[in-house]
Amino acid sequence: MRRHRNVKIVATLGPASSDYEMIRALHEAGADVFRLNMSHGSHEDIAERHRIIRQIEADLDSPIAILADLQGPKLRVGVFANGEEDLEEGAEFRLDLDEAEGDASRVCLPHPEIFAALEPGASLLVNDGKIRLKVTECGKDFARTEVVIGGTISNRKGVNVPDVVLPVAALSEKDRKDLEFVCDLGVDWLALSFVQRPEDVTEARELAAGRAAILSKIEKPAAVERFDAILAASDGIMVARGDLGVELPVQNVPPIQKRLVRKCRAAAKPVIVATQMLESMIESPMPTRAEVSDVATAIYEGADAIMLSAESAAGDYPIEAVTTMDNVAREVEDDPTYTEIIEASRRAKRESVADGIVAAAREIAETTDIKAICCFTQSGTTALLVARERPRVPIIALTNLRGTARRLALSWGVNCVMTGELERFKQAVLNAARAAREQGYAEALDQIVVTAGVPFNVPGTTNILRVAPCQESLIYSTDPG
Repeated sequence: MRRHRNVKIVATLGPASSDYEMIRALHEAGADVFRLNMSHGSHEDIAERHRIIRQIEADLDSPIAILADLQGPKLRVGVFANGEEDLEEGAEFRLDLDEAEGDASRVCLPHPEIFAALEPGASLLVNDGKIRLKVTECGKDFARTEVVIGGTISNRKGVNVPDVVLPVAALSEKDRKDLEFVCDLGVDWLALSFVQRPEDVTEARELAAGRAAILSKIEKPAAVERFDAILAASDGIMVARGDLGVELPVQNVPPIQKRLVRKCRAAAKPVIVATQMLESMIESPMPTRAEVSDVATAIYEGADAIMLSAESAAGDYPIEAVTTMDNVAREVEDDPTYTEIIEASRRAKRESVADGIVAAAREIAETTDIKAICCFTQSGTTALLVARERPRVPIIALTNLRGTARRLALSWGVNCVMTGELERFKQAVLNAARAAREQGYAEALDQIVVTAGVPFNVPGTTNILRVAPCQESLIYSTDPG
């Protein structure tokens, strides 16, 4: 299914988007990737949504990526005798391992690993940062704090600890079970929550055992500090601005977002910008102007994908939300300023033959009348390198591997077409020309750029570039091989 934009749209599925008709409508409106949130819904619900997506994929002959988002460990306070208490600024409040019901002076925090990592002066944030506590004294089973910002604290509210790296595994026991379940289902991407160090990514990769690509969610200050190593260990990144905005001053988030997006692009790894992008559309058919500007900013920065969460999962206007993102993306990408910004930020290091081939393909496409860049890929690496160049012409990725086509559905500008196994380069050129014509990117008398690797069907061998006509008779007449 041809899109008239390059940035991809990720839509989260949920109660508002769980049947065939709605999910198909979301895909037709512009959703390229569907997110299954493992924090909500049973395995039966997840399996049914997965089945529906694959049915739509078959019905429309359109590769669709499925992203399973693991919940990660949840740090929460215990319960209160009265259900909730008001904490006054300047008051003392104690957190401990005592399971007795809490009151205005204390509550249980059933996470000894937090106490093990705390030091005096550290901050604890409760209820998405609405309450801020400062540690004045701590031990292996308690923390005495001063209330810096007060408010109402109630049963099982979440706790964030921004100042320290917690000795907590990114994968809880629930996550391990969920990971195995969705990998057996056949999802394409795993989003890993609570990443603090590259070792968290390595652990998930070992458990996935090649069944899904690993996407690290950057939502903690520790992950920002060790981002380069986390990026190197990951297949993709999600800039999860919601939690980042809780654990960091909100004014820090926009420059962090910009830096992370550029680093991902330089590494040729897809990056999603997520959280609160069109949040007002949960209840309104129209977004705010600020939200539209926020979506546009992520696109101007060169993000591979932008994501809807509750807007499509539980909102009243899921199709309108996807349509709004599609409209904003098309308008931004038609803006000459967008092209100037994207091309000015093209600073990739070129260290291999494949790097040189894709850079040359982009240069040729932009200096002559080329309609598309067609790349044959097994692992998806060549398509990712072409996408890193952000060419002005469409990218057509041809592969005989359905899993590769699905994973590439997350990457900027990549349009995936299934093809058979190849043995000769002429066959590759013929298939590329046919795909460009059938998908509406070129006509018979147009030209395309074709990149491939010989020998075929071997990952990492991109070593050929050819400018080819789209008319088959001309291909035969100019290349007898």
